[in-house]
Amino acid sequence: MTAARLSHRATRHIKERIIESILLLAALVSVATTLGIVYILVKESVVFFNQVPLWDFLTDTQWTPLFDDAHFGIIVLLSGTLVSSGVALAVAIPLGTIIAIFLSEFASARAREFAKPVLELLSGVPTIIYGYFALLFLTPLLQKVIPGLPGFNLLSAGIVMGIMIVPYVASISEDAMRAVPMSLREGSYAMGATRLQTALKVVFPGALSGIAAAYILGISRAVGETMILAVAAGMQPNLTWNPTESAATITAFIVQVALGDLPHGSVGYQTIFAAGLTLMLLTLVFNVLGHWMRRRFREQY
Repeated sequence: MTAARLSHRATRHIKERIIESILLLAALVSVATTLGIVYILVKESVVFFNQVPLWDFLTDTQWTPLFDDAHFGIIVLLSGTLVSSGVALAVAIPLGTIIAIFLSEFASARAREFAKPVLELLSGVPTIIYGYFALLFLTPLLQKVIPGLPGFNLLSAGIVMGIMIVPYVASISEDAMRAVPMSLREGSYAMGATRLQTALKVVFPGALSGIAAAYILGISRAVGETMILAVAAGMQPNLTWNPTESAATITAFIVQVALGDLPHGSVGYQTIFAAGLTLMLLTLVFNVLGHWMRRRFREQY
C-alpha cells in the first residue's frame, strides 16, 4: 500500500516536472525570438552605419536613400510616425477611456455583454480595410471640411488608426477598473458621492496603473501600424509636423523597400534595418515609460 502511494507520488512529481519544462520552453521560445530579432537588426544596422555616419542619420533633414544623391535623415520618417501616432492617440485615449468608464461603472450587464463582443469584432478587422476606409470614405469627408486637403494625408490615417486602437484601450482599461475593490465604491457612495464622482475620483485613480498600461499598449500599436499609413497617408518622405499633409512613416518605408528590387546588401536595402532598429528603440522607450508609470501609480495608490 505504501509502495503504491510512493510510486503514485513519484509519477505525479515527474509529470509536474515535465509540464514545468514545457512551460519553461514556451517562455524561452519568446525570449529567443526577441533576442534573434534584436541580433538581426543590430547586425545589419552596424553594416549600414559603417557606410552612413550616425550623426547624418540623426540630423539630416532629407530622406532619399534610393536616389543617386542619397540622404539618410531618419527624422523625416520619424516626424510622420509621431504625427500620425499623435492623431491616433488623440482619438483613442479619450474615446477608449470614456467607453471603459461606461462599461465598468454605468452599463448594465446586458449592455456590457453586447458591447464587449462588438469592441472585439472592431479590433479584428484587417488593417488594410481600415486603410481603404480612411482613403475612400474619411478623406473625402474631411476634404469637405478642410478645403485643399490632399488625397493622402496623416490626419485621416491617424483618425482611423485611433478608431482601430480604441478596443485595445477600452478593453484593458475596463478590466483594470473592474478590478478595483467594490469596498472603495461603497465607501465613496457612503460619503454621498454620485456614480460619476465615484468613477472619476475613486475608481479611475485606483485603476490608473492598469489604465497607463492600456495607454502604452495603444501607443506601441500606433507606432507600429503599417497598412493604414501605407494606404492613406502616402509614401512620400516629407519632413512635416502638420497632420493635413502627406508623409511617409518608418513602417511604410520598410514595406516600400521590402517589396522593391533593391539588391541585397546595398546601402538602400540596409536602410530598412536601421529604420527598424529606430522603431524598436522608440517602442522600447514607450514601454519603459509605461513600466515606470505603472510602478509609480501602484505605489501611490
